[in-house]
Amino acid sequence: MRSWRFVSTGSVADLSVIAVLFLFLLSSFSFTSTEAYDALDPNGNITIKWDVMSWTPDGYVAVVTMYNFQQYRHIQAPGWTLGWTWAKKEVIWSMMGGQTTEQGDCSRFKGNTPHCCKKDPTVVDLLPGTPYNQQIANCCKGGVINSWAQDPANAASSFQVSVGAAGTSNKTVKLPKNFTLKAPGPGYTCGPAKIVRPTKFVSGDKRRVTQALMTWNVTCTYSQFLAQKTPTCCVSLSSFYNDTIVNCPTCTCGCQNNTAGSGSCVDPDSPYLASVVSAPDKSGNSAPLVQCTSHMCPIRVHWHVKLNYKDYWRVKITITNFNYRMNYTLWNLVVQHPNFDNITKLFSFNYKSLSPYGDLSKLFLNISILISFDWKESALCHLVSQLYGW
Repeated sequence: MRSWRFVSTGSVADLSVIAVLFLFLLSSFSFTSTEAYDALDPNGNITIKWDVMSWTPDGYVAVVTMYNFQQYRHIQAPGWTLGWTWAKKEVIWSMMGGQTTEQGDCSRFKGNTPHCCKKDPTVVDLLPGTPYNQQIANCCKGGVINSWAQDPANAASSFQVSVGAAGTSNKTVKLPKNFTLKAPGPGYTCGPAKIVRPTKFVSGDKRRVTQALMTWNVTCTYSQFLAQKTPTCCVSLSSFYNDTIVNCPTCTCGCQNNTAGSGSCVDPDSPYLASVVSAPDKSGNSAPLVQCTSHMCPIRVHWHVKLNYKDYWRVKITITNFNYRMNYTLWNLVVQHPNFDNITKLFSFNYKSLSPYGDLSKLFLNISILISFDWKESALCHLVSQLYGW
């Protein structure tokens, strides 16, 4: 569990009428649109850039880079999976910084065997600790990519691919098609590849600029509706002037007697808890294994009004992780409230305002810099912190 507190000038309406929107972003942002669109990050996307760096006798060598231009949605472990369909009979001779999940049928090759001969290859990132002679810049992070606003230095992932049986010039190269991106599950829709101006590269001493021989981009956008039809968190409310706690609604994320849509649950007092939690997930889809609760949500966000004066108010937010299968070391929270433009102080963590439409005040609690917490040891079990303002 983690929690924090903040204070804002102005006043807070009664909890029964206050419009507060919490969205805990673990791998996604919850909204109900059927299109790949996020109202709080309308320009957010993942851009896949193919830079052809050199021609070979039967194809080319390209560096493929994925840029996560989303404000707060990151790609968590087990990481991204990128797929596409070749336009002709291309093969992948070799790769650096990544690998295909299957080699495919390469029986038509009598000499050197390609890395992959599949018509529709699937590529994954290499793991940390990969030998240096198999690495390139921005690779080998296990497919984890941070969000642009949270950690721009780690918001990209790259691999190098040597393509054969392909075109050997700008006029003869055929662009791949039918791109798919899983990060790590569904939710992303990718558009067609489009040729753009060649990428330019500045040398380390900034005295020389080189450029790719050819560049094309693929843009992928996210839809929570495609990713998951049930919520991934719920909100409970309380205040200093009332002993009553408004709990998460029953069956918010699923019901205990209907675990098909919400994973499965375990009684925290069960003597078999340790063995159940340590058992591998046979479904292979990383379904949450949650603590049995009335709401059945992996995450609960609690909003507690500590003070409510004429000139300012204070609130403490507490996040509790009920998912036994996930320790969230890379996470953030988005909260929407009409008075957040008057925040004066936040304790324990940083925040950033999200105002894509100007007249809407949106708060982004950014945990890219954890004050008094070591990054690797700050797994979300029970977060407690507070924000103050005067």
